[in-house]
Amino acid sequence: MPPRESAFGPVHVLLFDAGSDQEGIHSLELNGRTVVLMFEDPDDAERYAGLLEAQDFPVPSVELIDREELEQFCRDAGSEGRFVPAGFLPTSDEERLLIAPPERNMDVSTWKEQLEADEPSAGASGAGSGDPELEAFRRRLEGLL
Repeated sequence: MPPRESAFGPVHVLLFDAGSDQEGIHSLELNGRTVVLMFEDPDDAERYAGLLEAQDFPVPSVELIDREELEQFCRDAGSEGRFVPAGFLPTSDEERLLIAPPERNMDVSTWKEQLEADEPSAGASGAGSGDPELEAFRRRLEGLL
């Protein structure tokens, strides 16, 4: 029996290190909100992944995920899932980011090491480093897990 699909059906997302302990989902910061893109068309997701690679971003894999489950994940993580329908044409600068990544991306070359360093040890309070940029990066990574 195939897995149950929601009324919305599956969507395609960009995952880094899919299936590993370091798995992360690609997201954007839009007007102070963390947004996870949910592509209807796998070709659109593959193209977006290729554009990230062209910007020397780690290459994500395109994974099929139930839309309802992903939206629940986003709500639980305090982020927003944004559906990108097949054939989507942007009408604003913000919408353009749904089909092409920003020209300037956060440096993620050491995201795994930073994630491990930010994990609180047993009994630690989990207090931040005091560096606002690093704290924002840490929050984004936590939202991806």
